[in-house]
Amino acid sequence: MISITKARQLALAFEEAEELPHFEKASFRVRKKIFATLDEKKNQLVIKLSQVDQSVFHDWNSEIIFPVPGGWGRQGWTIIDLKKVPVSVFKDALSLSYCQTAPAQLAAKYLK
Repeated sequence: MISITKARQLALAFEEAEELPHFEKASFRVRKKIFATLDEKKNQLVIKLSQVDQSVFHDWNSEIIFPVPGGWGRQGWTIIDLKKVPVSVFKDALSLSYCQTAPAQLAAKYLK
């Protein structure tokens, strides 16, 4: 389980990450590009993944990590249930989202 506070802390730990409002949610951005949104009411974080990464996480556990319904999901936007996700899996998924969104020189610092 990841608390709202911990999710926010981990998202803001990336270099140049900032939190800004996005409609009724908080968004986490790097150089003005969103890599995650936080829905506190639903205890969910939505991240941007490649289709391959989205498929891998979804196959791992489709009740915890799954595509956003419709076109956004087909573009890689992926929901994470914060009440159920293990910390290590959350960190891996969030890092992939940041690295996919950030410029290469920033992403390189977090790639394993």
